[in-house]
Amino acid sequence: MAQPFPARVFLILIVLLTGISTSWAEDAKPILLYSRYFNTKGESRYLPDGTFKDVLERLRAAFDVRVNDEALSTNSLKGVAVILIANPSDKAVGDNPPPHHCSSEDVTELSRFVHDGGGLIVMGNQENHNLETAHFNALLAVFGMKFENRYTDAKKLVLPTSVSIIGGLRWAYYTGNLVELQPGHEAKPRGLVMNDLKQKPEAGTRDQDGVLLAIAEPGQGHVVAVTDAGWISNDALSGKGIGGVAIKEQDNFEIFLRLARWAAGRR
Repeated sequence: MAQPFPARVFLILIVLLTGISTSWAEDAKPILLYSRYFNTKGESRYLPDGTFKDVLERLRAAFDVRVNDEALSTNSLKGVAVILIANPSDKAVGDNPPPHHCSSEDVTELSRFVHDGGGLIVMGNQENHNLETAHFNALLAVFGMKFENRYTDAKKLVLPTSVSIIGGLRWAYYTGNLVELQPGHEAKPRGLVMNDLKQKPEAGTRDQDGVLLAIAEPGQGHVVAVTDAGWISNDALSGKGIGGVAIKEQDNFEIFLRLARWAAGRR
């Protein structure tokens, strides 16, 4: 009587027949999609082969990193664990067409994606960075959040060890807006990093009381809203700094890596 194949042998046979590598079959990485869908053509900020090149390359050790500007739909998000959206654009750049602003269809697709277990990381910014918030806040409202245009200048925030996910790390924050939270919302929005007014800006005088980094847990998914996009740029990670402000001692990549893993955690 023939003996049944062990499960591992059966898997290897499938791998050999289909051409799939054993490393993929046994140790697949979660997919992180850097979506440029809301960024206008010609916008030079935070390009995947520009100021976000280093962070995306370093993320490849933990994630299957992908980049595109496709519409966010069930098909285009198939297999994606976490989406990164940075500085959604407000206006066209040069002779390029106007950017795509967040629509009701986008809200439906992304809220479904998150409620079904997907992760979403969104990043705001400071003024004069072609940032669109009015339409994008319709999406954040689904998670009990919204971006508010009150600003805090660059500063190094030493996070208390009691802070969930990223406690004890040093965050080089390079100027951004605030996140306003809706109390009692079913998505359980909460501030992860509140601006510590005892830690003064490295330069500038703006120092708003409020939430600089928030999280929510709608349905089975995870959402991160951060009020600065420059903090994971090449010059921020290297310690060179931005706008004449250099914060050399920081843990920005580790902070982002932990947030991305938390956001993708249920996939």
